[in-house]
Amino acid sequence: MFSNYKIDGVWDELLQSSGVPRPEFEPFFQALAAIPEHDYLRLHKEAERALIRTGITFVVYGDKEGQEKIMPFDLLPRIVTGQDWNRLEKGLIQRIQALNLFLDDIYHDQKILKDKVVPADLVLSATSFRKECVGLNPPEGIWIHVTGTDLIRDPAGEFLVLEDNLRCPSGVSYVLENRDLVKRAFPHLFEKLNIRPVDHYPDMLFEVLDHICPRVTEKRFGVLTPGVYNSAYFEHSFLARKMGVELVEGQDLVVENDRVFIRTTQGFEPIHAIYRRIDDDFLDPKVFRPDSMIGVPGLFQAYKKGNIALANAPGTGVADDKALYAYVPDIIRYYLGEDAVLNNVPTYLCGREKDLGFVLANLDKLVVKATNESGGYGMLMGHQASQAQRDEFALKIQANPRGYIAQPVVNLSQAPTLVGDHFEGRRVDLRPYVLYGKEIKVIPGGLTRVALKPGSLVVNSSQGGGSKDTWVIQDTMGGDHA
Repeated sequence: MFSNYKIDGVWDELLQSSGVPRPEFEPFFQALAAIPEHDYLRLHKEAERALIRTGITFVVYGDKEGQEKIMPFDLLPRIVTGQDWNRLEKGLIQRIQALNLFLDDIYHDQKILKDKVVPADLVLSATSFRKECVGLNPPEGIWIHVTGTDLIRDPAGEFLVLEDNLRCPSGVSYVLENRDLVKRAFPHLFEKLNIRPVDHYPDMLFEVLDHICPRVTEKRFGVLTPGVYNSAYFEHSFLARKMGVELVEGQDLVVENDRVFIRTTQGFEPIHAIYRRIDDDFLDPKVFRPDSMIGVPGLFQAYKKGNIALANAPGTGVADDKALYAYVPDIIRYYLGEDAVLNNVPTYLCGREKDLGFVLANLDKLVVKATNESGGYGMLMGHQASQAQRDEFALKIQANPRGYIAQPVVNLSQAPTLVGDHFEGRRVDLRPYVLYGKEIKVIPGGLTRVALKPGSLVVNSSQGGGSKDTWVIQDTMGGDHA
């Protein structure tokens, strides 16, 4: 199945050259080689059928059919050594510490803006900066409770941060379900190799809610969803079920005397902490968008009064604005007095005159992104686009320079992926999940997203990407966990 496998100058996550595994993955490769081809293909089909039975779906907005889709899944896991993981974990914890301090500062004293480390107009002009949150004091001083940070690996093997997702990062349900599928397919490998577990994520998320919850005798928690038509509804219901908490929509909640109650068959019952999967704009029509039909009127005031805890806090989105991303190394240095453990991808801000000229002159060599979009939308892959597409994008950039950044094309690492009856290299990224409660913890692994189209660098599920299980191996392969 690897006989015609090509690497072609990128970093391969399993092999160091065609047919030759990286030394630290030799035991895994040998175990894999011992599985007959027909057995592997059968296991892969069984895993796909299990996905369909489980109903792990997402919705692509704008899709002509408007149908829920099964997330494409590749059975062969992506492996990260313990040594690599220790560095990633250290860098992610550092990053979240600094971004949390940044958020607290810009909504209070704004020292970093006064010291001109980050341009004030860049922060204050961000669509995700919420004036309503100025002076806000979230429980325990924590703004960012759940983060999904996207990492890529360059051809030299270095992990780089591609972007931070601090609002409502999705995908963790795939991490847990992918692991379950792979464990069932390869139980002997889990016995043989020391793979760090991920199934405790719901317990850790519950502990975060418990940590920020108001001090009451009987606590009730919930997951707030926009409803069944949201693309990640499966995940919302999955997490609520796994945590043993309520799954609620805005219409299920009511605010009276700055306290939040949930409608039950027994009448109204108080609720004290909510993992919200609704964007700021729609959270409370009395404060943000008045036309929101999915929010809870009065929720923000109850939150300000300390009667309800929300994860993540409103206003966190400003820290994952793609233009602010370029300043994260400076933010880390300013608040922690340390250099960033994980480097960013070099970034040009179109709002800077010098950068704008360079970007417009080099659109055929750059990836251009809208600063407030996600999911692979609002993006130009300049090296793959036509001249007409580049010209059209140039007009958009000139009309709103603040709204765009550009980065050089990074040749993402690849991982072996089943194509028909053999393996081919497909580009991957990695989204680890970071939880901030009593302390900051990183789930060992995360969502490996796969660009299933040959040659594609776009891994988003909404753009045709799939996913893999991610194994972090310790002790016998790559070093102990620190």
